[in-house]
Amino acid sequence: MSPSTGAALRMLAAAVDAKAVAEIGTGTGVSGIHLLYGMRPDGVLTTVDPEPEHQQFARQAFRACGFASNRARFIPGRALDVLPRLADAGYDLVFCDGDRLELQEYLAESLRLLRPGGMVAFEGVFANGRTVDSGPQPTEVIRIRELLRAVRESQELVPSLLPVGDGLLCAVKR
Repeated sequence: MSPSTGAALRMLAAAVDAKAVAEIGTGTGVSGIHLLYGMRPDGVLTTVDPEPEHQQFARQAFRACGFASNRARFIPGRALDVLPRLADAGYDLVFCDGDRLELQEYLAESLRLLRPGGMVAFEGVFANGRTVDSGPQPTEVIRIRELLRAVRESQELVPSLLPVGDGLLCAVKR
């Protein structure tokens, strides 16, 4: 994750006064750290990843940054298995950085999870410039294009594409 993407995530979490954030794709914890810095001091980050070792690394990174252990909830598993168990309209922000083949499903789950006025954000939507290339593209790029179209055409969302890092697609739920 680029520093500019991290700064944007921190700002977006602060802009929605986030108390509850869901993150799809824990990774090494970098995005989670930025989200936690932008969230309210009593906020909780729920982060989902199929790799328990990623979550262990992120747990250590959060602790090294001084975040109390009760500020993050780590749920191991595939996002599409875990997300249906999370509370409807219980989140202020959903950050999606998981399997690019499941983007449409992440969007559908995000709309269910978000409160009105909440925000969904997708990282990496430029796909290193491939989303605008006219030639044949791999399935993941086709899925990103489908996501961009669905968000743009949705009557439930107010979208914006931020040109930070590899592209950050954000949308506020009406």
